[in-house]
Amino acid sequence: MMVPSAAQQSRWEPTVVPVPRPLRERCRDFLDLTEEIRYIFPASQAGGGSHFVFVVTDSAVTVISTGALSRSRPKSVWGTYPRRTRLGPVDVGAGAFFDFGGLDFEVDDEYIAVINAADAEVFARDTLPRDPLPDL
Repeated sequence: MMVPSAAQQSRWEPTVVPVPRPLRERCRDFLDLTEEIRYIFPASQAGGGSHFVFVVTDSAVTVISTGALSRSRPKSVWGTYPRRTRLGPVDVGAGAFFDFGGLDFEVDDEYIAVINAADAEVFARDTLPRDPLPDL
């Protein structure tokens, strides 16, 4: 586990996901005001092409397109699905791929756990680890 430096600790904030705050904030503009982001991760269309950000809230899965040239500037909502829509499974044969909404997507390995956790929250709730800080 990496320990942040004193300078990093002064501005460090615990987050649920490893996505930069500016990207999360830009994605909020595409959500309803009452939606709470539970999980968020970037993905690319398999084989190259467009980039997307998957935003899983308490009520929906919103897929936001960032276009072909950017991974951090959301442009439009590609699709919105009910929260009970399964994201995985992720095929980890030659890269990390999953099928969603009729397209194949590729994610970096670090986001496989995010996809699995988002699915487990809905489909296998009792398999999730206990929250170590439930009062925060």
